[in-house]
Amino acid sequence: MNRLKNKWVLITGATSGIGRDAAILFARNGANVIITGRRQNRLDELKQKLTEETGSEIFAFCFDVRDREACRKCVDSIKHPVDILVNNAGLASGKDPVDLADFEDWDKMIDTNIKGLLSMTRFISDKMRQRNEGHIINVGSIAGHEAYPGGSVYCGTKHAVKAITQATKMDLTGTNIRVSAVSPGLVDTEFSEVRFHGNKEKAKDVYKNLKPLSGMDVAEIILFVANRPPHVNILDTIVLPVHQSSATLVHRSEE
Repeated sequence: MNRLKNKWVLITGATSGIGRDAAILFARNGANVIITGRRQNRLDELKQKLTEETGSEIFAFCFDVRDREACRKCVDSIKHPVDILVNNAGLASGKDPVDLADFEDWDKMIDTNIKGLLSMTRFISDKMRQRNEGHIINVGSIAGHEAYPGGSVYCGTKHAVKAITQATKMDLTGTNIRVSAVSPGLVDTEFSEVRFHGNKEKAKDVYKNLKPLSGMDVAEIILFVANRPPHVNILDTIVLPVHQSSATLVHRSEE
């Protein structure tokens, strides 16, 4: 049963990967989609694609979730109530040990993965509470359930997303607002290229000799979580490629 038709969905970080694929799936399932991101050209391309391919209404807002006032301005300018917020914007930057890491990398991850998510949640949950309905879906990570070397801050931010998801659900107890997280393992998107500051060879090595998840694999799970009956709340979902068993235990086939 499709419960998403005519719903209004806001997706952050919709210019690539999981966010872009989620926007495509929601629009194809009859939802109206508000896409946000930092790259105007990609937002324009996706908006045109979805407008031409679906009958859904598509709106695009170009801003960085690290800018709290830009988040507020976006939410205040939306004329329709947001039924589903997908907090997808996030990144890893660098994989240096804690004693050698770059402070700019730390700030970028903390400001995006934690503070950006919180800003969007704060501004939209207030409106959801007024209506006593809505669904907040946070894109977490296996790194939010366990840590690994070189991931002190990234893992810390994703542990924070897990805690924020749980605490937000508690804060909204007694309302009809649902709160969920989807926590993937290795996903072949721009994630590793961003983490290694544009080094494509290093990024390719992350997925070498195994079949990782695709952005669409994760988007399908986000869609599934959003499409449950109103009384069903999936608090978290961990999804891994079949050859990944933990954040660091990965089986790679012979070349």
